[in-house]
Amino acid sequence: MQALVTAVRRGDADEVRALLESGADPETPDDGLPVLCRAVAAYDEAVTEALLEGGADPLRRLPDGTTPLLRAVDGGSHLLTLTLATHRIPVPAPAREEMLARARSWVETGVEAELRRRTGLTGPVERVRVEDAEIGWWCEQLTLGGLTVRDEHRAVLTSLEVRYGIRTPFDELVERALAHPDRDHVVWSDVVFTLGRRLDEETWQWTRDLLNHPDRLYRLLAAEVLLFLILGDAFRGKDPFWERGRELVPWAKQEQDPEVLAALLNAMTHDSDPEIEAVGLSFLTHPDPRVRALVPDAVERSEDGRSQVRPESLTAVLTLARDEHPDVREAACRWLGHYKGREPEVGDALVALTHDERQPIRICAVSGLAYRDDPRCVAAEDRIGPLDPELPFDHRLMDVSRYRQRREAAARS
Repeated sequence: MQALVTAVRRGDADEVRALLESGADPETPDDGLPVLCRAVAAYDEAVTEALLEGGADPLRRLPDGTTPLLRAVDGGSHLLTLTLATHRIPVPAPAREEMLARARSWVETGVEAELRRRTGLTGPVERVRVEDAEIGWWCEQLTLGGLTVRDEHRAVLTSLEVRYGIRTPFDELVERALAHPDRDHVVWSDVVFTLGRRLDEETWQWTRDLLNHPDRLYRLLAAEVLLFLILGDAFRGKDPFWERGRELVPWAKQEQDPEVLAALLNAMTHDSDPEIEAVGLSFLTHPDPRVRALVPDAVERSEDGRSQVRPESLTAVLTLARDEHPDVREAACRWLGHYKGREPEVGDALVALTHDERQPIRICAVSGLAYRDDPRCVAAEDRIGPLDPELPFDHRLMDVSRYRQRREAAARS
C-alpha cells in the first residue's frame, strides 16, 4: 500500500480518505511503524483524523513500547493529543495513567532538558515559532539531532486532567501559564480556558485576588480568566458572575499597565452597573489605543439599541469615531452602527467613516447606515471597494441589499 504511505507523507487528507475507503489498510507500515505515527510526527491533524476515521488504532503498542497516542504526548502537540485521546472508544484507565505520567514527566523535566536527555546531544537547539492562524495561538517548536517536539506539554497535561476529572490546584495552573508568559501561547490560553470554566466562588475569589499581585503578568492572567468567568458557559446555561464585573472597578481605577487595564475593561463591560460607564469614560483620552477602543463598550445601551444614552456619553463615542488609531475608530463604528437613536450626528459620523482608509471600517460603517435605515448607505456601498478574495465572506456586505428589500416591501404595502 505504497499509495497510502505516499499520501500520508504528502499530507493529502482527502487522498488518504479515498484510499482507506477503497480498502487500504489503516495500519500500513512506513519504515516499520504504522502510517499514523508518520502523521503524528508531522503534526498533521487532518491526516491523523482521516486515519483514525479509517480504523487506525491510537493505542497500538509499538516495538519500542510506545503507542501513537504516547508519541503525540511526547511530541507536545495539545490538539493532536486530544484528537487521538478522544477518538471513539474511551481510553482505558491504564493508558490514561500512562499518558498523564508521560505529560507530567515532560513538564517536570522541561522540554529542552528532556530533548537533550533523549538525544544525548549538547549542541544548539533549533527553535521555530509555529502559529495556528485559525485559532490564533502559537507555540515553539524545538529540534535537536533529528528529534522535534513542541512546547505545549503543559497544555497537554492540563487538558488531559480536565478530561479525566482531575481538578488541578489553582496555583499550579497559574504557574503553568506563567511559564509561557504570552497571552497568545497555547499553554497560557489553555489555562485561561480551563480556569474560566470553573464557575465556582472559590475560583472567582482566587482569581480576583491575583489582581493585587505586584507582577503585571499575574494581573493580566487574572483579568483574562475573570472575563471567561463572567461570560459563563452558554452550553450549560450557567453564568453566575454575569453581573459581577462591577467588583473589578477598584482595580481598574488603579491599574497602570495598559494591557492589564484593557483586559480588565473587557471583563467589566459585560456588567450593566452605571459605575462601569463612568469608569470607562474616564479613559476617553488614555494614551493607549487598546484602552480607548474599549470605552464604547462601557457606554450603556439596551438590547434593542434604544437606550437612554446620556449626551456626554454619545459625544464621547462620536469623538472616538475620529480617533487617530483605526482600532479605536472601528470600535466606535460598531457601537454607532447598532445605536438606534435618531440623533443626526450619528448617521453623519457613520457617513464619514465610509471614507476611512481601512476597508473593514468602511464595511462596518455602510452596514451601520443600512441597519439604521439611512438611505445614504446606497451611495456609500460603492466606497467599500474590491474585496480581498482570500478573506472569508463578510455577512455585513448584504446589509444594503436587505435595506433595499425593506424599502421595496414598504413601498408595496
